[in-house]
Amino acid sequence: QVQLVESGGGLVQAGGSLRLSCAASGGTFSSYVMGWFRQAPGKERNFVARIAWRGETTDYADSVKGRSTISRDNAKNTVYLQMNSLEPEDTAVYYCAADVSWSAARIPDRCDYWGQGTQVTVSS
Repeated sequence: QVQLVESGGGLVQAGGSLRLSCAASGGTFSSYVMGWFRQAPGKERNFVARIAWRGETTDYADSVKGRSTISRDNAKNTVYLQMNSLEPEDTAVYYCAADVSWSAARIPDRCDYWGQGTQVTVSS
């Protein structure tokens, strides 16, 4: 069983930056593809980014591509999401997820493990 704990959310002005972190425990971190998702009020949970087991491959949603960078430190059992040039449309609860499958880590309904989420609010 993998436990995931996100941190780093907060209130930021448009154009600003945030770095989200997700600390994992209870499993072999390098066995999992790690993903970030977000959910705005009244909307479905959407894919943001994913990173392969050793960090060799990354993938981003079009909405954040070029503005965000996902990375991982397997020695620290932590995955990060650096978000730059934030826009009010980025306001959401951001969730960290883990799955052993690369394809599953892009689909909310297929990820096995989830964190509790961290709120990101971007003011205009």
